[in-house]
Amino acid sequence: MADQPRAQSILDALSSTREWQADLYRDLHQHPELSHQEHRTSKLVTERLRGLGLDVHDGIGGTGVVGILRNGDGPTVLARADMDALPVAEATGLPYASTEQAQDRSGTTVPVMHACGHDVHVTCLLGAVELLSRGTGHWSGTFVALFQPAEEFGDGAARMVDDGLAGVLPPIDVALSQHVLPAPSGIVGTRSGPVLSAADSMRITLYGRGAHGSMPQAAVDAVVLAASVVMRLQTVVAREVAPTDIAVLTIGALHAGTKSNVIADSSTLELNIRTYSDQVRDKVLGAIRRIVEAECQAAGSPRPPEFELYDHFPPTINDDAVTARVTDALTGFFGDRLVQLPLQPASEDFSDIPRALGVPYTYWGFGGIDPERYQRAEAEGRIDQDIPVNHSPTFAPVMQPTLDTGTEALVVAALAWL
Repeated sequence: MADQPRAQSILDALSSTREWQADLYRDLHQHPELSHQEHRTSKLVTERLRGLGLDVHDGIGGTGVVGILRNGDGPTVLARADMDALPVAEATGLPYASTEQAQDRSGTTVPVMHACGHDVHVTCLLGAVELLSRGTGHWSGTFVALFQPAEEFGDGAARMVDDGLAGVLPPIDVALSQHVLPAPSGIVGTRSGPVLSAADSMRITLYGRGAHGSMPQAAVDAVVLAASVVMRLQTVVAREVAPTDIAVLTIGALHAGTKSNVIADSSTLELNIRTYSDQVRDKVLGAIRRIVEAECQAAGSPRPPEFELYDHFPPTINDDAVTARVTDALTGFFGDRLVQLPLQPASEDFSDIPRALGVPYTYWGFGGIDPERYQRAEAEGRIDQDIPVNHSPTFAPVMQPTLDTGTEALVVAALAWL
């Protein structure tokens, strides 16, 4: 376990990293890059890691970067930060707000924003690397800093694994990751067991028979069919998932038809499913297929429906022993600023890396909202209305104490092994 005098000795140097961390954060925030397009970010990371004397491997899985800091015998700790941004138009009003645009994977030009805080993650991990590289007299072992692309697509971690990640790494003992959240800045939260849900996106195509709007008897109306499916799917969570389990089923898009007097011959639904166990996931996916097929049969569809699963995110299930060790270390450093992290309905692909490497892991959260603003919203019962959440065009973590907290948490957690 990380003894606090050791951690404090290393973290005393934070006063000398704050300025460049703030500059880097503003730079990253102002120049966000979409998933699998993180070329500028990757170059900045690579240059800084090489400048600190790390053994650097770049281009893994496209734009992924690994920096290895060796410091004698001892365990090897891997810490990961994600680098990609989102197709969101920034509305924060910050002087360093993004005005970037880029082409998404469909070729459409879209605005780009670090609306999820990955710029914070990169800045904190680079800060932790520099502090550990300066403080080698206080620890021994190996620290691996991994900068991952395309978390928002859910395939960045898998692409790094498939591109030979294991071949450039020493044997890893434990993997760590963290995420900035819409909570008071300065707070850190840990949780054992399930912490983030699995997520699956599904596209369902329903087939009818088109006709003139005045002759419905000649049609199988794909719009009515879609409406029936939408309503019936609302019963999956309410009536097929046990109250003690958790699942979310959202129908985020419905596309059908071209004109008011033309009965559509097909419709498309796009669904998102969130679950915390394979058993519940299988039950929900099975119920969706059963209901859709039955509704199509009831409507007299001329063709069976088509199902396409895409953008799968695995569940994030923290190892009990690793989480207990990290929680103990973080409690010793942060005191009552260490809290129990609530179960999160968001999803991540970080766990693909430790699973592929066969190592235990833990994933924690830390706050990024101005504490006074948060407390005011809480007192007025307006957290949902007044506090921007991740992926919002107004989500912008306050720089301090957010950057300090994220950097400190990585160093303290790593020292629980090193």
